[in-house]
Amino acid sequence: MKTFKWVFDQYNWDAVQKKIYQTSAQDVERSLGKTKRNLDDFLNLISPAAQSYLEQMAQECHEITKKRFGKTIQMYAPLYLSNECQNICTYCGFSLDNKIKRKTLSEAEIELELAALKTAGFDHILLVTGEANYTVNIQYFLKAISQIKNTFSLISVEVQPLSTEEYEQLHQAGVYSVLVYQETYHQQVYKKYHTKGKKSNFDFRLETPDRIGTAGIHKIGLGVLLGLEDWRTDSFFNALHLDYLQKEYWQTKYAVSFPRLRPAEGIIEPNFIMDDKDLTQLICAYRLWNEDLEISISTRENEKFRNNIIPIGVTSMSAGSKTNPGGYAVDPQSLEQFEISDERSAQEIAKIITQKGYEPVWKDWTKSFFQQI
Repeated sequence: MKTFKWVFDQYNWDAVQKKIYQTSAQDVERSLGKTKRNLDDFLNLISPAAQSYLEQMAQECHEITKKRFGKTIQMYAPLYLSNECQNICTYCGFSLDNKIKRKTLSEAEIELELAALKTAGFDHILLVTGEANYTVNIQYFLKAISQIKNTFSLISVEVQPLSTEEYEQLHQAGVYSVLVYQETYHQQVYKKYHTKGKKSNFDFRLETPDRIGTAGIHKIGLGVLLGLEDWRTDSFFNALHLDYLQKEYWQTKYAVSFPRLRPAEGIIEPNFIMDDKDLTQLICAYRLWNEDLEISISTRENEKFRNNIIPIGVTSMSAGSKTNPGGYAVDPQSLEQFEISDERSAQEIAKIITQKGYEPVWKDWTKSFFQQI
């Protein structure tokens, strides 16, 4: 079976990077003049040459998003079920070599966390764990999902890569979307950041979205960890991956996230700095290239940036997030995976969204509609 690796192997990191940085103003203008754009246009729009056109890009981005998604922002919250992990990753607070107190939530503790999130107004929950196959495995996930789906209408997961059969089990259990990040597509340095554990297998992780698509999951979320390697080159490969998936698994919806490297216990400093202007350019490039793509911004970003990005191209936002297991009600002082930047409550974020002329959406009605047809 052909997977994305077949496509990926036809590209060279250095050649792509060179092309991005050799893009001219004329190349950017040609891409901006189109109504339907391809990957070459995406490459032009993430180039340094496109920075001078950011205002024009943002204006068109706003109109496209409003036309395709309306003036709505879907609200969600991450629920960290466990910080146990068997991987050693240089950028993560949960890394196996960090001497931290490990915790996996019990059924009773999950219930307390659910009650706190429900009280805050959420109906869309993202389940997150470290990668510890012996403790937080498919059996643990299925049991937790069975418990959670009675309280929340929409369940997404961000856990270790699984087999196709296991993703089919999640789909049947009620999982709506699966998020998986390659972290970096720079294969030559990938091992430097992932020194031990299953995550160090570049190809297995690269082919994970193929397994998710084959299993029939409704939505797949991709992204790279911005700060490990050159964000422009990594983002081109992420778009290449999305382009392949949309053609291969055309019935599935797709989303992209933009995690910038944040402070955490024992992690490295970013190798590449991406400022707010860069991130705005990247968001605009994704929207101008792909009108159907859902775009998510987490609480990694600061208040000012999150306030200002709402009208440009975002379709979903987290709020009041805790990145530690039990952080909402059980054990607020346990170690976080990373520090969040925007610490405002869900209701404060909803108020900002409303003030911007948008509607915060707490429940995705499309799931129930889908189940009826």
